[in-house]
Amino acid sequence: MQAKYGGQYRDERSASYFWLKRFEGAPTMQATMGKNVRQQRWLKSACVGALALTALLGSGLGGAGRAESPSLEGSWRGGGAVSLASGAREEARCRANFRRRTSTSYTLRAVCATPSIRAEQTATVRQVGSNRFAGNFYNAEYNVSGTIHIRVRGSSQDVRLTSSAGWAHFRLRR
Repeated sequence: MQAKYGGQYRDERSASYFWLKRFEGAPTMQATMGKNVRQQRWLKSACVGALALTALLGSGLGGAGRAESPSLEGSWRGGGAVSLASGAREEARCRANFRRRTSTSYTLRAVCATPSIRAEQTATVRQVGSNRFAGNFYNAEYNVSGTIHIRVRGSSQDVRLTSSAGWAHFRLRR
C-alpha cells in the first residue's frame, strides 16, 4: 500500500511511510504552534493580571495587606436629623472641615443649622477601624459635649453624635 506524503507516494515498507502512518490524525505542526501561541498569550495575560493585582494589593487599595486609612481631611457637607432631649426632632444641614493632627487623628469644626437654631461644634476624632473614627465633640455656645462616631465610605461619611442633650445623625459628602 502507498500513502501520499508531500505530493509523493510512499511505499509502506519505507521509514517515511511508517512515520506518516504513526502520526496520522495528530495535530499538524502549524496547529500545534497555534495552540502554543494561544497558551503563551494566556500565560502572558495571567502574569500581567497577577502583577496588576499584586500592585493593587501592595498599594492598599485592594483591602488586603496594609490598607491606607481613608482621609477625612478637607471640607464635607450634608444633612440629617437632630433629636433634642425634649423630644423635638428637626432636620439639619451641616458643613464640616477636618484637619489632620497625626497620622490617625483629626480635628473637626462644624456648623449645623436647623429651622430654629444654628450651632458650631468642635471635635477630635481618632481612627478606631479601617474606615471608622471616634472621639468627643464640644459645643461652647450651649455647653454640650458628647461622643462622635464616623464611618467613611468612599466620598461620603455617616456621622453620629450622642450627648445628654440629645443625638444627631448626618450623612456628609465631599
